[in-house]
Amino acid sequence: MLFAPAVLAALLLAQAASAQTLDSVLAAMDKAAADFKNAQADVQQDQFTKVVNETDTQKGTVYFQRGSKNGLEMMVVFKQPQEKYVLYSGKTLQVYQPSIEQVNKYDLGGHRTEVETFLTLGFGGSGQDLKKSFDVKLLGPDTIAGVKTAKLELVPKNTQVRNTASKILLWIDSERGVSVQQQFFEPSGDYRLAKYSNIKVNQGLSADTFKLKTTSKTKVVTP
Repeated sequence: MLFAPAVLAALLLAQAASAQTLDSVLAAMDKAAADFKNAQADVQQDQFTKVVNETDTQKGTVYFQRGSKNGLEMMVVFKQPQEKYVLYSGKTLQVYQPSIEQVNKYDLGGHRTEVETFLTLGFGGSGQDLKKSFDVKLLGPDTIAGVKTAKLELVPKNTQVRNTASKILLWIDSERGVSVQQQFFEPSGDYRLAKYSNIKVNQGLSADTFKLKTTSKTKVVTP
């Protein structure tokens, strides 16, 4: 039987989609997590606030590392629209704003498991870890900035966590098992969309990547 080109293309697309299963995507994430040591990527973060219908955009670089003496570490260096550093290390979250010479320091020890579950989504977190904390659904294949991905929907199993993030969308690179895009939805209708590009995995990071470069004038505040 001969098929018209359009029909044949539709059949091939359907076949490719059916080959991508939730188990295969989670298995790819498991493999990536087993080999994961560190990563860095350019990031654009869009924060949408529903009540005023506005979107604030920040751009910078994000770094992840596992296996250090402090366990999981993450540093985000925002350069636009203003310089800001967000560091998670040793159960502590610190936000440094050079423009006002102030570090806000938060002790997250009591919520370490939940915090690290969110931080490792698509960067060092395994597919099995996802299934423990979320109801996971495969929404299908998608292409983000030329990268073939699997689009996942996550709903937190913990009721308290759902008060912060009612739903999360992940776009997982089908080849590397890492996230190229994430979207966090709040019950209020607000959301945060993070887009990752120029992703480098296990290429080594300098020793001072996860250190805040403060000055003698910097004030540390514990809210």
